Amino acid sequence: MYVHPAFTTTRETALGILRERAYGVFVVPTATAPTAVHLPFLTYEDGDEALRVELHVARANPIHKLIGEGCPALLICNGPDAYITPEWYGMPNEVPTWTYTAVHLTGTARVLSENMNRDHIDRMVSFFEARMPEKAPWTTESLAPQKMAMMMKAIVTIELRIDGVQAQLKLIQHKDETRHRGAIAGLRRRPDADSHAIADLMQETLDARLAANRAEAP
Repeated sequence: MYVHPAFTTTRETALGILRERAYGVFVVPTATAPTAVHLPFLTYEDGDEALRVELHVARANPIHKLIGEGCPALLICNGPDAYITPEWYGMPNEVPTWTYTAVHLTGTARVLSENMNRDHIDRMVSFFEARMPEKAPWTTESLAPQKMAMMMKAIVTIELRIDGVQAQLKLIQHKDETRHRGAIAGLRRRPDADSHAIADLMQETLDARLAANRAEAP
């Protein structure tokens, strides 16, 4: 992924996006064209900043047969995105743009042993159930043993060992304060959640930049 110098971000921010979204597009190459699957995932740091991701696919999905003991792979995780009309800037000679946040992970994927499926699923379920504090967490213990055994045979767990992290927050950081405030106000008038999420991120980056400018002022 090409990352514009103005839109780069930190590893910590990238990890935050991965853990907050925990959903993306997993892509592996084939002899003819890349193949992809949309799925949830879990992100782990294993010390010395080693990063790995766990995910699973249906056994009926042939993508796992392309991986085997090792295969180069890409995981794409998108955050919120929103259109910016130039009219919001309040300045002449501006053009439309699209704002977004995205993280790309590259590395080597491998299929894990079937006996690891239950532990993987339990950790994934626990991660997402923890986001629903209004209820008691659902666990796989509620499944009948026969149902559980059938489900575990129906999936394939995959690990992606990460060797590259690219993250981009395209939030018009190269624009001045006036244009920022106009775009933020315009986004907040929109009815969709992504526009409001982008407005919040733009406000955060603008506030950080203004604070840094004040700190540098004599």
